[in-house]
Amino acid sequence: MQLNHWIAGAAVPGTSGAHADVTDPATGAVTAHVPLASAAETGAAIDAAAAAFPAWRDTSLARRTRILFAFRELLNARSHELADIITAEHGKVLSDAAGEVARGLEVVEFACGMPHLLNGEATHNASTNVDVASIRQPLGPVAIISPFNFPAMVPMWFFPIAIAAGNTVVLKPSEKVPGAALWLARLWREAGLPDGVFNVVNGDKTAVDTVLAHPGIKAVSFVGSTPIARYVYETGTAHGKRVQALGGAKNHMVVLPDADLDLAADQAVNAGFGSAGERCMAISVVVTVGDIADELVDKIATRAAKLRTGDGRLGCDMGPLVTKAAQERVTGYIAAGEQAGAALVVDGRGLAGDGFFVGPTLFDHVATDMSIYTDEIFGPVLSIVRVDTYDQAIELVNASPYGNGVALFTNDGGAARRFHTEIEVGMVGINVPVPVPMAYYSFGGWKNSLFGDTHAHGTEGVHFYTRGKVVTTRWADPTHRGINLGFPQTG
Repeated sequence: MQLNHWIAGAAVPGTSGAHADVTDPATGAVTAHVPLASAAETGAAIDAAAAAFPAWRDTSLARRTRILFAFRELLNARSHELADIITAEHGKVLSDAAGEVARGLEVVEFACGMPHLLNGEATHNASTNVDVASIRQPLGPVAIISPFNFPAMVPMWFFPIAIAAGNTVVLKPSEKVPGAALWLARLWREAGLPDGVFNVVNGDKTAVDTVLAHPGIKAVSFVGSTPIARYVYETGTAHGKRVQALGGAKNHMVVLPDADLDLAADQAVNAGFGSAGERCMAISVVVTVGDIADELVDKIATRAAKLRTGDGRLGCDMGPLVTKAAQERVTGYIAAGEQAGAALVVDGRGLAGDGFFVGPTLFDHVATDMSIYTDEIFGPVLSIVRVDTYDQAIELVNASPYGNGVALFTNDGGAARRFHTEIEVGMVGINVPVPVPMAYYSFGGWKNSLFGDTHAHGTEGVHFYTRGKVVTTRWADPTHRGINLGFPQTG
C-alpha cells in the first residue's frame, strides 16, 4: 500500500521519490510505503496552513468549539479503528493502544473548554475614562513533530489545544507509524474542520529541518530523544520560533522498606514492561532501599516470567518492539549488561517468530556506571539498583541527567511528602508508577528531559499556543486634547 501526505484537506501523493517502509512488528512484513517529503513538499504543507490561518483565527470560539465537540464524538465512537492502526504499525497490544487513544481523547475534551481557557481580563476606568483589557491570540501555523511510541496520544497532547486556540497545524509523524496521523486528518475533515487547518507531512530529517527553518512556522512542539530534542530546540529558537522539545528519560521507582512489596512488584512489571518498555514514562530502574531487594526481585521475576509476549492482536500481555533495529539495539544492551557484570535474572532474548520480539528482561545488582543504567534503552529491560538509605536513593535519582518521571512506593506519608519536595523530577508518582498527569495539568520533565520553558497540555499548553496582548482604550475626551510630550500618567 502506498500512503500519502495530507495537505489542504486532501491526500497528496509524494513526489520526492524517497520513501520508507512501514512494517508490521509482529510479523516483520512490510505493509505500506510512506513518502518522505522534500523541502518543497513540506513547504507546501506550511503554505496551506498559512493560507488557512486568517479565516480560522477569525472563526468564532463558538464555531471552533462545535467542531472540537464533533471531533470528540467521532473519535470516541470510532476509537477502536485508531487502536487497530496503532497496534498494526507500532506493535503494542490492543488494550494498550485503546488506552493511548483514551488519554489523547482527554486532551480533546480539555480543549473543548477553550472559550473559558481563553478568557482575558478587563479593568474599567483604570485611569480617567481609560479602560484596559488583556486578550490572548493564536500564533499562526504551528508544527508538531511526534515520535513512534505514541502515534495518537502525543500528537493529541498538542493539536487539539493549538486548533481550538485558533492556530493551524502541520504534523510530522514518525515515518515508522504514519497511519494514525493520516486517520486523524480524515476524522478532522469529517468533523467539519476547514481545509488547511490540519495538515500531515510525512518525512525524515529533511522535513524536520524545513519546519525548523521555515519563517511560516511560528512554534514547534517535539517529543523524542534528548539529542534530537536539543537539536530541535536550538535550531528552532535560532530561527525565532517558540519551541517546546520534550526529550528522553531514565525513570526510577524508589521502594522503601515499609512499602507493600506485592503492589510494588505488580507496578514495576506494569510500568517496566508495558508497551515493551517503549514509553518515555516507563520505569527502567527500581531502587530498593534497605534489606527488601532479594524479596522484591523474586516477586518481580516471578511475575515477569509469566508474561506472554507475541502479536498484540492475539491476547498476549506484551507486543514486539517497533522495528528490527530496535530489537537489535535492545538485545545489544542486554549483552552489554551481562558483560558489565550485572546479574541477569530474567532473559528476554531468543523468542520464536519473525516479529521483533524481546521478552521481559530483569537485571539485579546494577551499578550506576553500566550502560543499562545510564542509557535510555527504550525496551523491556528493568534494572535493580540497591541502596541502603532513603538519602542515598534521593541522591541517586537527583544525580541523573534526566528528570522526566519518578515514583515512590511507601506507606509513610511523611516520607512521601519529603520525597516529592526534594526530588528533582518534573512528574512524581506516590504509589503510582506511571505518573502521567490528567489533561488539565501539564506534562513535562526537568533537566535533559525538556528543552524550553513550557510543558505540554493543560493551561501551559494554552499559553504556549497563544500570545498576550493588552488593549488600552479611551474614547473622545475633550479634556485630553492638546500637545503634551510627557510620558502618559495615570490619574
